[in-house]
Amino acid sequence: MVTLKDIAQKAGVSLSTVSNALNGRKNIGPETRDRILAICEEMHYQPNLIGRSLKTGNSRVIMFNFTDFDRGFYLKIIEGISDYVYAKDYDLIICTSRSCEKFMNQSFTSGCITLDRHCSDSLLSAYASEKYPIISMDRMINAPFIKSVVVDNYSAQRSLMEQVIQRGFRSYAFLQGFPSEDSSQRYAGFLDALTQHGIPFKQENLYQGDYKERSGYQTARLIMLKSQLPEVLVCANDNMAIGAIKAFRENGLRVPEDISVTGFDDDGRAKEFDLTTVEIPNYERGYIAAQYLLANIEGAADYGTCKISTRVKWRSTVR
Repeated sequence: MVTLKDIAQKAGVSLSTVSNALNGRKNIGPETRDRILAICEEMHYQPNLIGRSLKTGNSRVIMFNFTDFDRGFYLKIIEGISDYVYAKDYDLIICTSRSCEKFMNQSFTSGCITLDRHCSDSLLSAYASEKYPIISMDRMINAPFIKSVVVDNYSAQRSLMEQVIQRGFRSYAFLQGFPSEDSSQRYAGFLDALTQHGIPFKQENLYQGDYKERSGYQTARLIMLKSQLPEVLVCANDNMAIGAIKAFRENGLRVPEDISVTGFDDDGRAKEFDLTTVEIPNYERGYIAAQYLLANIEGAADYGTCKISTRVKWRSTVR
């Protein structure tokens, strides 16, 4: 069985650093936290929550389950969750797809916040109960004892598009993420804005990505093979937008003079690339999710959908 000591040894850090990373505490750097979480995933580490429950007589522990370490905005969500739960004298454990099901019950944790596309609606519905409430952050789930705290992706993308269209652009490409509710809603907002303004969109300008920088880079290379560039490449997240900008610049294209690019998320690097994007308030998003979860653990029974509002951050990648 893999222990904290094994994780610490492989990561080259102390036991307390590993513990802080797994419990979502803020006193370690994001790169160190990411490396430790990746090693835990690789070594199939399983935390000893049973011992903690026996010591306390109950499980004042909640779980945050997520996937895809490439997306830096998770760190702000974790910070928001941890700030609230620690203030309420709960502990937080961070869990990934491989091990979340083992701990998704009231013997180990009191409730779960999930942002994991690999956890199906049916799996979450099977574990959710009055004594084990769940918060879904990546999609709306209409099931007992599950509350959805989600970004209003459709309205956010449409709001961005309205502002871009007002600048007179008529030719667009769209780079979507892997199949998910987030991606489909962002594409719908994009498409409906074009339709509203009578702007045609060719399906050949719809590209499939995976939310990672490399897919943005590769898509930009494909776009550059065409005889005519779109005026604007609209990306479903910042990682892909940044990858595309890198590819365009490497090949002598100027952003935004030759092609404009937009993102979605406003993650840590968006400002570095001066990227026009949609800002998601991820710290607040995590904090609100934790508020609802603890309230439901304590009997509030609030299971309606909460939609998080966003705003457009206008920077220099659109002319």
